[in-house]
Amino acid sequence: MNLTELAQRLKRVRLQRGLTLEQVATQAGLSRGWLSKVENFRLTPSLPALSEIASVLDVSLSELFEGLEAEPGLVVVRSDQRVEYRRDEPVSKIRYASLAHARPKRSMDPFLLKVPVEDDREKLPHKGEEFLYVLSGQARLDYGDDSHELNPGDSVYFDGEVPHRVVCRDGEECEVLVVFHDVGGEASDHIVADEEAEEA
Repeated sequence: MNLTELAQRLKRVRLQRGLTLEQVATQAGLSRGWLSKVENFRLTPSLPALSEIASVLDVSLSELFEGLEAEPGLVVVRSDQRVEYRRDEPVSKIRYASLAHARPKRSMDPFLLKVPVEDDREKLPHKGEEFLYVLSGQARLDYGDDSHELNPGDSVYFDGEVPHRVVCRDGEECEVLVVFHDVGGEASDHIVADEEAEEA
């Protein structure tokens, strides 16, 4: 299962229902912080927890999972077909454009990021690995206790479980290509990938 696609669906349905994170979490017997991590594909919900969320959202699990196992041999996403969304709101103003959403079942998740100068969120971890390539602007990767200045053409590959963030420097917006790999684990596991998820 593709965790990113599932997370987008959960958030989209919640917003369509006019519900806040707090409302859904409370009704599902979960914490707001835990649900936020699910929507931001930082952890994989257990099947029972996902069932509770679906019940609150008045949507069936089959609807949430529909098409997630689809695996066409090739998909083309035109520049005007990108799906944009935000992650880690309201603390982050980074705009994410999905470059492979047309293939729901995938092991990599490529995104085009627009990182505004004023974005200064905290460092956060996630499951899996990450590749980052700076297309334009002057960027900085804060990784654990270290910082790495990156210029256009520079790239970095790293373990996502170490808290990290990408910020812009020198007063201009950055454009960055990011590829996430295996952020959600195997589809059959439905593993809760964070100790805080024990609250569920």
